[in-house]
Amino acid sequence: MKWCKFISVALMSLLITLASAEAAGECGRMPIGQAAASLSPCLAATKNPRGKVPPVCCAKVGALIRTNPRCLCAVMLSPLAKKAGINPGVAIAVPKRCNIRNRQLASDVDVWIQF
Repeated sequence: MKWCKFISVALMSLLITLASAEAAGECGRMPIGQAAASLSPCLAATKNPRGKVPPVCCAKVGALIRTNPRCLCAVMLSPLAKKAGINPGVAIAVPKRCNIRNRQLASDVDVWIQF
């Protein structure tokens, strides 16, 4: 009987953990607007394919790629990005323009692509 209670409690804990993990978005518990705001130094570079990418932008993008590449894709494909006039085709090249190595990004269909 004690084992049944233990297993029940363990399963409930696991379910609660899984439910809370699923409640988080592509950027974890950080709202996508906050993630997008952190990338504001990149705004000009996401509109002009020949524009200079500021070092602060490269640092922010590099950090996001290392910690949460799906968040970067979610930001680039978000309605906020569209509203800001970001060109996804130009934005997706920013990591390359920053000379960031291992610049894997997750697409919106969970397929990993290497640029």
